[in-house]
Amino acid sequence: MKVREIMTTHVSAANTSDTIDEISRKMKELNVGTIPICDHQNHVVGIVTDRDIVVRGIGDGYRSSDKIENVMSKELISITPDSHVHEAARLMAQNQIRRLPVIEDGRLIGIVAIGDLAVRNVYVDDAGRALSDISLPSRPMM
Repeated sequence: MKVREIMTTHVSAANTSDTIDEISRKMKELNVGTIPICDHQNHVVGIVTDRDIVVRGIGDGYRSSDKIENVMSKELISITPDSHVHEAARLMAQNQIRRLPVIEDGRLIGIVAIGDLAVRNVYVDDAGRALSDISLPSRPMM
């Protein structure tokens, strides 16, 4: 099964000039924890999660009026729509992430989440392994 068959195609994106406050409100309004950040040609230049806002934003002393580009992840891990869903699960597990922007011709066309894999019974093992790897602590627990 290809990523295009399970991805979400209606993805709300933002741009680098948006503020932390604007993105936070958008996340709350849309009930999402991740928003891709695109340039004016819809090329993904980063991604921001609710955790980024807390850890890199508030934790590092940024104000809600500061630009989201200060806290977004710029090292983007993405996938193409014609990739197999096993590849999506592998990338999620390897990089300890729960969502992948889907890029075609350099532009954002969707997003695939670990939940998209889990709801397909055929891929529940892949999703489970990916979630297990994602859930490992990044440092030893005391």
